[in-house]
Amino acid sequence: MACFTLLAHATWVQRCTSRSRVDEPWVRADPTSRFANPLHVMPETTVRVMLLEKSPNPTAMTATAARTCYSANAPDAIVKRWDAKPEDMLATVERVRNAGHHSTLEHNIYVFAVTGLSRAATHQLVRHRHLQFDQQSQRYLAFKHADFPFVKPKKIASLPALSERFDRLMADIGAAYGEMLAAGVPGEDARFVLPNAAASQLVVSGNARAWYEFLTLRTCNMAQWEIREMSFQVLRILKREDPVLFKDAGATCVRGYCNEPEGPRCPRYIAVIKAQLREARNAERWMEQAGKNGTNGKPRA
Repeated sequence: MACFTLLAHATWVQRCTSRSRVDEPWVRADPTSRFANPLHVMPETTVRVMLLEKSPNPTAMTATAARTCYSANAPDAIVKRWDAKPEDMLATVERVRNAGHHSTLEHNIYVFAVTGLSRAATHQLVRHRHLQFDQQSQRYLAFKHADFPFVKPKKIASLPALSERFDRLMADIGAAYGEMLAAGVPGEDARFVLPNAAASQLVVSGNARAWYEFLTLRTCNMAQWEIREMSFQVLRILKREDPVLFKDAGATCVRGYCNEPEGPRCPRYIAVIKAQLREARNAERWMEQAGKNGTNGKPRA
């Protein structure tokens, strides 16, 4: 198994940082065409997450970091150990993850592209200070034909009259935005009329521990629906890419407890507790049966 060398790391960083946000062009709007069509439909969108880059050997790096704490061997020698003993590598990761020693996860980086997320949700996302963000600018990007993409909540979409009113409002805002640009108002000033519903896109990176903590909070049923949808997309990708590291990632109810005040009424938490009670009853029956057979829970010789 190849070690994550300094050369590989430098190449990886160069790939991740080769496109800077200051290189983005200032796209000027031509607002005239859309106003000629009163039935113009604004571009509605939804969140989409894609993995751009990740550390090459996260399981090995986590195990190496953990074993380094207790070994006289140098880290490069420990890395080579995993080729001969992959089962020890997996057992080491399982042990430190289950014990909550998540500092060993911090040596692994994951970079995601997030598109179609509303400004309402991105304001929540950037509060996770252990993640790193570069976000599409409404100052340096003026939307062509004043068509800004937006996100419509499903609850509003399910109510026809309010859904139509929502669409009209987005069109009216787009018209006002376009008129300001056409009048020479700078994009950094015209953007003041854009709503929280306006969609944005970001590059978000973080180490495995930061993503683990993010998923704990944002896949919970108590989280706002849009950032929760984004979080589950991230969770599915991370579980597919590195199932050992992210085996029990997600809301705390996945791990059998809940810190939320409304937790006892949460359907997901109730389902987890019911599953735990079933397992406890099955274990109790097994213990009773083992006692009756005189084995005291031990297999017969």
